[in-house]
Amino acid sequence: MTIRAGGQAILIVFLVLLGAESRPRPASDGPKVELIGEGVISTSGDEFGGAMSPDGHSIYFCRSVPTSYLYVICVSHLDGHGQWSAPEVMPFSGQWRDSDPVLSPDGKTLLFASDRPVNGVDLHHFHIWRSALGAKGWSDPEMIPGRINEVDATQLFASMAANGTIYFTSGRNHKGRFDVFRSKLVDGRYGEPEPLPELSSGQSTTIEAFIAPDESYIILGSFGREDALGSSDLYISYNQNGHWSKPQNVGPGINSKARDYSPRVSPDGQYLIFASERGFPTDPHDQNMSYDDFIKGTHEILNGYGNIYRVPMSYVFETTRPH
Repeated sequence: MTIRAGGQAILIVFLVLLGAESRPRPASDGPKVELIGEGVISTSGDEFGGAMSPDGHSIYFCRSVPTSYLYVICVSHLDGHGQWSAPEVMPFSGQWRDSDPVLSPDGKTLLFASDRPVNGVDLHHFHIWRSALGAKGWSDPEMIPGRINEVDATQLFASMAANGTIYFTSGRNHKGRFDVFRSKLVDGRYGEPEPLPELSSGQSTTIEAFIAPDESYIILGSFGREDALGSSDLYISYNQNGHWSKPQNVGPGINSKARDYSPRVSPDGQYLIFASERGFPTDPHDQNMSYDDFIKGTHEILNGYGNIYRVPMSYVFETTRPH
């Protein structure tokens, strides 16, 4: 796979911490899709993201106030009984819209998008920020220097390869549309962002781009592609001798009629972690429902707000990898 954080040991940790408290959500003709942290991490509220620490003991994710009025970054820890602790808002979050936390492969840098002021000025755009993990915990965030952030454009999602290269999405080239860019780390500085047109398609917009640690593949969350199955779908593209393959829809076993988005991969490379708004609004209903039925459906965990899921990466590779 792409990265091994402790090999077999970390796999065992993931089997315990996710399998024990995850309810299977089987999809027809597809893999077992599991809800992560039911009732604690995935609730009747709106959650997305799901960045696992290398040791598998912490998960960083977002809670939001629909629709997009406020995002906060939260963390939950695995306790000694294999259960997730009550989430806490990260010390630097809770005032502005902080979205989509993504950990670097070594777990020491947390990237996220935020509309927080820059040098005391509200720029009315999201930019990519980072926080470093030290002996005293996570540092105060700083906006990543260089051209990754264009002050008069919005950047929505960033992920980091093992060599420090950052892949991110931005609307800098198209009004109302977002594409994928890459900025290489050279001598401690991020270079001029390169657009990756192979990952675009027509008038589609790509909100998320999660890069594998070794840059062998990239997982996208996109709207408006020709073969879309729902609102937003997940796609994968493979690095073939420095060129990106045409993004492939990961299929109906993972994507649903609802919005499927915010991809990550577990540190051991075994699981695709993603958010989905599947459930009550998009499930088929064989008869008219009563008002009480409607209220009940909107208060359940699968009420159409985001929840966090996992599915084996082996299924993704088997169904999409070029032969």
